[in-house]
Amino acid sequence: MAHSPIPVTVLTGFLGSGKTTLLRHMLQAEHGLKLAVIENEFSEVPIDGQLLGDRPVELVTLANGCVCCSIHVELEKALFLLLDKLDSGELAFDRLVIECTGLADPAPVAQTFFADEELAQRYHLDAIVTLVDAVNAERHLQEAIAQAQVGFADRILLSKTDLATAEQVEALRQRLQRINRRAPIQVVEHGRIDLAALLDVRGFELDAQLGPALVLRPLTAPAGSADRIASLVLRSEQPLDKNRLNAFMEGLLERHGNSLLRYKGVLCVAGEPRRLVFQGVLRLYGFDWDAEWGADEARESVLVLIGDNLSEEEIRAGFAALG
Repeated sequence: MAHSPIPVTVLTGFLGSGKTTLLRHMLQAEHGLKLAVIENEFSEVPIDGQLLGDRPVELVTLANGCVCCSIHVELEKALFLLLDKLDSGELAFDRLVIECTGLADPAPVAQTFFADEELAQRYHLDAIVTLVDAVNAERHLQEAIAQAQVGFADRILLSKTDLATAEQVEALRQRLQRINRRAPIQVVEHGRIDLAALLDVRGFELDAQLGPALVLRPLTAPAGSADRIASLVLRSEQPLDKNRLNAFMEGLLERHGNSLLRYKGVLCVAGEPRRLVFQGVLRLYGFDWDAEWGADEARESVLVLIGDNLSEEEIRAGFAALG
């Protein structure tokens, strides 16, 4: 029996950034969706006191049909458990939200949906959403894991902006944009936001959309910036040689694969009328040919890399040699 893949939203953010408040809003909002939420035992505040217990997995169905799952086991087991209960008719849900702990690296969560064939068929990773506390961001972003959470994001939500000055918020926006050039930045007020901004993001689909918030102009970090995670945007107006491109990408992944949090490209390959699109997370990536370039369209290649201490000069030189 064929099943439509269940869209998955991964919710992350440093300690105290407001993930649980947002989750409560998602569960209580009048959206007509049946959400399943997986939270683990390290959440700052459980969604419902009934969720915490001694059993490996606790399930609670709320009055509006949403499902809460508190796990004390590996994520894969919780995902398969939900599928078993969905297939048996014991539970009904059409979307899944996973709340990561404040100190969690989103990478293993994202990789879960690509590494197991059955999970890849039954679930569809839609987006990673990262909350950032506008008041405490300067302190939080001293931690590499907090920067990584921003780097992995498809959407960035600023919380507690009402407690920060306009200057603080603007400086934070610029810093977050230097870390992640792909993700739109929006404000969430006490957990309230239009859920349409967080659902059906299609952040992991192969297409020619690099991101609605992609800024191609240079973003200069202030002197003394200690951010390890940053975005690198590569552009070329020359058609790229296919063989040299393959060698460049193989070398890039060999040397920097463990440091490339997210990457995506829309490339013009010499002798090919179609766009080549690809994207990846660390060493997991996919690519395909997209639609043909328009007759009057500028055939420009753009590659966006978000990574940890990338060798910018080396990478730029290698990409410039592909034309």
